[in-house]
Amino acid sequence: MSTKNELHDSGDAPAAAPPQPSRRRFLQSAAAAATVGAAPHLRAQTQTPTAPPSAEARAPVPGRPVTLTVNGRAYTLQLEARVTLLDALREYAGLMGTKKGCDRGQCGACTVIADGRRINSCLTLAVMHEGENLTTVEGLASNGVLSPMQRAFIEHDAFQCGYCTPGQLCSATALLNEFRNGTASTVTVDVRSRPPRLSDDEIRERMSGNICRCGAYANIVAAVRAVHEGGGQNSASDNSSNSSNSSSGTSRNDANA
Repeated sequence: MSTKNELHDSGDAPAAAPPQPSRRRFLQSAAAAATVGAAPHLRAQTQTPTAPPSAEARAPVPGRPVTLTVNGRAYTLQLEARVTLLDALREYAGLMGTKKGCDRGQCGACTVIADGRRINSCLTLAVMHEGENLTTVEGLASNGVLSPMQRAFIEHDAFQCGYCTPGQLCSATALLNEFRNGTASTVTVDVRSRPPRLSDDEIRERMSGNICRCGAYANIVAAVRAVHEGGGQNSASDNSSNSSNSSSGTSRNDANA
């Protein structure tokens, strides 16, 4: 009996042999291992070593006193030479009306008036404007009375969100002064003589540097046309002189504003 049992047990099916890996699976595994092993070496080759910053690079750039005459008031500010006029107005002088839009001179939201000439304050340095009369949107009104251009913007609903409006107002104000002084535009028919009046095409061309993302362009043109045809005076130099008479000699140290 025991012999039969032993014979019966030994007659069971033999254990299956382990499967052999295919040639395709072997090549795939080898390629993956090679890629993982080479990745740190490739990354080390592509990364350029950076030198530690020198002591001179870490040292802060010292500022110097810069006096800006804005809206007839003298502001003495401690500024680095690289500070833009826009940042000096907003961050140091506390005049937040001038807006920072694109910071690349493309939208016109930062437009201010320097000696009667409109400029993008984000593209110029503050130290370059010492001795000039600067006018921001805060200086367009005189003695608490809105300028004709400001009233026209309200009457003709020439703004929606209002973010671009300070630059639009400064640009429109300087536009009328430029036209009265005989400055031509690219759509002026005869650049040798000033046209008798501003056409809508002239207004659009002269305001083309100011972008309104709300799309209030038609109302902006209407407001500028109304002031022009009504003979409204929007001279920024007049407003600056009035302000300077009332606040001459005022200065401010506000480097930490």
